[in-house]
Amino acid sequence: MSNHHTDISKFLSYVLRHEPQTIGLTLDSEGWAEIDALIAGAKAAGKELDLALIREVAASSDKKRFAISENEQRIRAVQGHSTATVAVQHKAKEPPEFLYHGTATRFLDSILAEGLRPGQRHHVHLSQDIATATTVGQRHGKPVVLKIKARLMQQQGFGFFQADNGVWLTANVPASFLVLQPEPS
Repeated sequence: MSNHHTDISKFLSYVLRHEPQTIGLTLDSEGWAEIDALIAGAKAAGKELDLALIREVAASSDKKRFAISENEQRIRAVQGHSTATVAVQHKAKEPPEFLYHGTATRFLDSILAEGLRPGQRHHVHLSQDIATATTVGQRHGKPVVLKIKARLMQQQGFGFFQADNGVWLTANVPASFLVLQPEPS
């Protein structure tokens, strides 16, 4: 992805996940925004967008962060929302036996004591494989990967969902369901 596309992707993530009001945008309860309103709001904020560029950025996003409606009138971030007006209704899904969460070593003591909590987001984000979790952890410092006993959690009443881009979501992960993954040698 080019630097320009990366900048646009970050801008879209910011307004579609966290602060739509900064450009006068309104999201519905499922996180959808009108593309025309997004383009107009972006222009007022000094960002030039058009449907073709939005399509390119959505298609080239390695993590499939955005979904565009079939009629190409609306767009949304597929997960990661922190705004109170959005509560995307994901369908419950049976998770694999284990899922993974990447974080930085500096957060480990608190996580092992308190479990994983969503922080500013609506859900804790989990990966289906160790490599993806490691990449996520590297964004925050020296990475460490936690293995989550996802199937056991579900059997004990915890709900799991999978976003359109494959990221697994759950409300929280109590510390008793976490296992520290050994570092690869």
